[in-house]
Amino acid sequence: MKQKNISIKIDGKLYKAKEGQSILDVARKNKIRITTLCHHPDVKVQASCRLCLVEIKDKKGLFTSCSTQASDGMEVTTHSESISRAKKINLELIFTEHCEECSDCVYRYGCHIKDLAKKYDVKITKFPDRKKGKPVHEFGPALIFDSSKCIDCGICVDICEKVGACFLEYEKVGKFHEVMPSKDKYKDCIYCGQCITHCPVGAFEGVGEFEDIDNPLKLKEEGKTVVFQFAPSIRSTIGEEFDMPYGSIVTGRLTAAIKQLGIKHVFDVSVGADVTTVEEAKELIERIEKGGTMPMFTSCCPGWVKYLEFYYPEFIPHLTSVRSPQVIMGGLIKTYWAQENKIDPKDIVVVSIMPCVAKKYEIERPEVLMGDIKPVDHVLTTREFAQLLKKHKIDLKNVKAVTPDPFLGAPTGAGVIYGASGGVMESALRTAYNKITGKKLPRLDLEEVRGLEGCKKATIDIDGKPLKVGVVNGAANAKKILEELKKDPKAYDYVEMMACFGGCIGGGGQPMPVNDEIRKKRAEGLYNVDSRNKIRMAEESAFVKALYKDFLKDHDNVHLTCHTSFSKKDKEVYPKNK
Repeated sequence: MKQKNISIKIDGKLYKAKEGQSILDVARKNKIRITTLCHHPDVKVQASCRLCLVEIKDKKGLFTSCSTQASDGMEVTTHSESISRAKKINLELIFTEHCEECSDCVYRYGCHIKDLAKKYDVKITKFPDRKKGKPVHEFGPALIFDSSKCIDCGICVDICEKVGACFLEYEKVGKFHEVMPSKDKYKDCIYCGQCITHCPVGAFEGVGEFEDIDNPLKLKEEGKTVVFQFAPSIRSTIGEEFDMPYGSIVTGRLTAAIKQLGIKHVFDVSVGADVTTVEEAKELIERIEKGGTMPMFTSCCPGWVKYLEFYYPEFIPHLTSVRSPQVIMGGLIKTYWAQENKIDPKDIVVVSIMPCVAKKYEIERPEVLMGDIKPVDHVLTTREFAQLLKKHKIDLKNVKAVTPDPFLGAPTGAGVIYGASGGVMESALRTAYNKITGKKLPRLDLEEVRGLEGCKKATIDIDGKPLKVGVVNGAANAKKILEELKKDPKAYDYVEMMACFGGCIGGGGQPMPVNDEIRKKRAEGLYNVDSRNKIRMAEESAFVKALYKDFLKDHDNVHLTCHTSFSKKDKEVYPKNK
């Protein structure tokens, strides 16, 4: 049904709007600033912080602009003495729920709530902290929830439900309802970290997000060979931490910044993604030709894998056995690269810069071990690495670009697009099509699997044979596909699943804030890198060819560095609350 056009006055100026829009929607569309804290476009309206207050002509009282619909002829005032007074009181009350720990907060370099306190001249210690002494919950090796900082706005509960985990929920504590991790044995955290990127007050953070960021650098002093590697998506996101435009590609500057920290060896995980692509395409073809378990699911997102292992273990055989790019790359560094450079793998420390906190969990999984060797030793999220650079006074904007270590090669465009939803699928299909037909895909840009839509479906013609594919981001959308497969096991042949919205470019370790507009620009940056790359198919990489000729010709080496296994997971037994 077509929305009716309406007119609304805001601060004396007339604006056009659509019936059904909130006052806040109209204001933001017209670049009118209204203070908000609990509002996020990814979730339903909360209207709990009461900082977006406005006055409406001929109506008594103040109204939350986020939850009040605009109507034809409405006249709205966004600034007045009564509005400012109410906002100040509400901020003072919010601070009674928020124990300040500013030096240890994901918003350390850009705290919105602190800026508001300054703007409205709020004494943040006017009232005693109601939540002083509340527990700090640690979920596995991935993330931390400090309930003493939580203002119970509800965003984390809603985003956890939207993702599909439903692990965070409200629990009555005395007279209040507070956010708590679920005690239900049938609900568990999948470590996606969306609670971190959506919480407006820093109540969530990654494990070691502040205390441990310097630890990998200290290992050089112990005689270790410290190697850094960065994920495909990082090149289009980390620039935001240094006030660069969304989607800015900073591959060379990122490499140079790592080297300025005193790290000699820097590798691009997109090269590992090229290897993942080749192995995954091989496995897909083998399953198709030999009647293996179908459809095949991607497995490079540890949040998605945890979701499947916990909520839908009956589908575990559908996961490809191919390791994620960061684990493959770490494995190659500690085998192939170590052999060539005559370094004992036990003296190598691999540090990954990753887009999500679930990667911290992934490297601790016993299934990724190569005997007694961990492929990756440390994971720093995009945010953590940005903090590390700032701590060492390195400004990414002013760093002169250099190229990553050439020994492990340069990535193809196919490896770079792993950072966006649909990228893994697109990359593997380019290779699978070529291996089956001996020809390149007629269109290397598979637009039908790109974009931010939660569920994307397409049929790819491979020499007259249809291959039904699905691309999903957000575990709740994965649930839809899994339930569909229960009814029709042949609905798909190949499915890419990502736990986070937009894929890795929207991961829980990425810069904040985040919304669909930002995700879109981040993804566009990666696709631009792909379109400009001379080599856009993983198997055409000179490095990949040499690797399979020199090292991966041995089946044991392939199995050791490129493949893993999965198993049913029970609810994690987390450490006691701090």
